[in-house]
Amino acid sequence: MSCSLIQKYNVAGPRYTSYPTVPYWDETTFSLEAWKQTLKRSFDESNTTEGISLYIHLPFCESLCTFCGCHKKVTKRHEVEQPYIQAVLKEWELYCQLLGDKPNIKEIHLGGGTPTFFSVEHLQQLIQGILAKATIAEGYEFSFEGHPNNTTKEHLQALYDLGFRRVSYGVQDYNENVQKAIHRIQPYENVERVTQWAREIGYESISHDLVFGLPFQNLEDVLNTIDLTNGLTPDRLAFYSYAHVPWIKGNGQRGFKDHDVPKDDVKRTLYEEGKKKLLAHGYHEIGMDHFALAKDGMYQSFQAGTLHRNFMGYTSSKTQVMIGLGVSSISDSWYSFAQNEKNIDVYYECLERNEIPVVKGHVLSVEDLKIRQHILNLMCTFETSWADSTMDFPEREQVIVQLAEMQHDGLLQIEQDRIVITEQGKPFVRNICMAFDLLLKRRKPETQIFSMTI
Repeated sequence: MSCSLIQKYNVAGPRYTSYPTVPYWDETTFSLEAWKQTLKRSFDESNTTEGISLYIHLPFCESLCTFCGCHKKVTKRHEVEQPYIQAVLKEWELYCQLLGDKPNIKEIHLGGGTPTFFSVEHLQQLIQGILAKATIAEGYEFSFEGHPNNTTKEHLQALYDLGFRRVSYGVQDYNENVQKAIHRIQPYENVERVTQWAREIGYESISHDLVFGLPFQNLEDVLNTIDLTNGLTPDRLAFYSYAHVPWIKGNGQRGFKDHDVPKDDVKRTLYEEGKKKLLAHGYHEIGMDHFALAKDGMYQSFQAGTLHRNFMGYTSSKTQVMIGLGVSSISDSWYSFAQNEKNIDVYYECLERNEIPVVKGHVLSVEDLKIRQHILNLMCTFETSWADSTMDFPEREQVIVQLAEMQHDGLLQIEQDRIVITEQGKPFVRNICMAFDLLLKRRKPETQIFSMTI
């Protein structure tokens, strides 16, 4: 990738797990009642045909990893587990009462925090409580994030017995100096052990998360991590950019100096060379920052054009409804977004009053829905079209003017009624999406609120 293109397009921008992005949610038109109405509408439209997704946020961690941008609560007190499980099940009960018909669950994902902070018994109690009030859709996918240092064989077996077939392990980097900087000491042997356990038990998709651009990380570290990872042959990989946003995350990302973090063309080289090695090892690039073997469902979904992206990242299938349970979780009814209370004590208080603990959100306008679909198309298939009049929008000509410069730079091709991102343009997909982001154009942030795109 040319250094001039990196310098030109390396700007702060969203990762587009939603549109509108969270900073542009209009809370003046949002209310809990509006959320309930749009959720019920969407549920009635899609529950019997495609089912719903559940994201369950389990926020506790025993130690703070300084690279992490997720909402978490650091504690070694495991007595917090049972009250939290009861709260999440209470929230689920409130949603089941609202929805009326039995939810048909297509996806469950346990995220965090550290889901494997919780005991086997408490995770069983949680999933059994969820499924007791639901049916399971055909072709369902249950997945969870496991910490290699504390995931036990009992965790893996118990969740497998409950229907989980995919597990994701956070690896980041195997260099000890990098691990010390991000406060995540995690020997290769731990990752090897939990990967082999999952394979022995019968998990169908094992994923490893790798991060480039970490403090003190160099090209040798990245390539060595990829070689070690290839020896374990996970079915899919996330190989994504460290988002250095200490102005948002505060002291959690101040365990090192700004100059310790690779930047610009140096950082991009880590990705480009890492990507070459992944492709040489038989992985296929999927969407943005994801790779999968040909046998994995994510690759097959990408080939079939059914890949989807939401607040959980890329998923192999789409559901119109995604309900987020737990503190800070975000829900999506397609017509609106809603985020739960981030303060765990306030979250508990809402549930004690029999209130769904939503604190903010956004109801999508007709324009929002059109732009959202264009951005989803670009993020999942690297092209989008307005041949269908329902996908046209008033500012299209202004967007095309901005895209023309990107076409000149070789990032995309503009055709009569669509655009197609080129191979050279794939690393710049966030920038291309920004050309469609009408809200970002109308109200550019006065201070930096997004990570850099390259």
